[in-house]
Amino acid sequence: MWKKRYMQRYFIYLAYDGTRYHGWQIQPNGISVQQVLQEALQTLLRCQISVTGAGRTDAGVHARLMVAHFDYEYVDDVDRLIDGYWLTDKLNRLLPPDMSVYKVVPVSNTAHARFDATSRTYHYYVHIGKSPFLRAYSCRLYGMLDFDKMNEAANLLFEYKDFTSFSKLHTDTKTNNCQIMKAEWVPLSVDEWRFEIQADRFLRNMVRAIVGTLVEVGRGKLSIEGFRSVIEGMNRCKAGESMPGNALFLVDVTYPLNCFEM
Repeated sequence: MWKKRYMQRYFIYLAYDGTRYHGWQIQPNGISVQQVLQEALQTLLRCQISVTGAGRTDAGVHARLMVAHFDYEYVDDVDRLIDGYWLTDKLNRLLPPDMSVYKVVPVSNTAHARFDATSRTYHYYVHIGKSPFLRAYSCRLYGMLDFDKMNEAANLLFEYKDFTSFSKLHTDTKTNNCQIMKAEWVPLSVDEWRFEIQADRFLRNMVRAIVGTLVEVGRGKLSIEGFRSVIEGMNRCKAGESMPGNALFLVDVTYPLNCFEM
């Protein structure tokens, strides 16, 4: 007898240390977070699964919170909806130590982990002086920087939407417009600082390029108006260097409530 099949979409909330991964997205010649998560889901659910992430973190970049979605097909009178607690536990047993899952929740079948996200927040860590305990997850800077000027320059980001100057070249994005909601250097200790930035979307390499350019302001190599000129110039070659990925963390992704309406 023919049986009707149903489709249910789920959001996975997870974290990972990106040190040994070639970024989020599946790569032809390197291991990725997406690949490892997808293979674990396929092993547990015993079917083909495709995972879509809220973003595409670069090689070496970490996530304290990443959100991804996948679809699961089931037969109403045979299978049941996935038990999120069961799947979370099984994934954490199967996934490697550098990856963990917070929760798995059913969402609207039209909810999209990438396109429905209303904001994403990144933190970038820097420290002054040599520290064996910070080197893996923070970028060492040499010489004291003027963080007040760096914050003054960061405030200019709110005045603009086109951030071509901080985007990796030759990407497939249709627009380089982003709405920045927060951009601030926060002291963690005498020698440690964190750059916090939130926007509706980010371009490839954008946060690391912004940080690299702000560091030039802090070193006195670029004035506040010079930073403005970099933004308005829409030329990546005029901006500062891309900072190392090991100090960058995706820390939050937000969604509208209608994503969770079943």
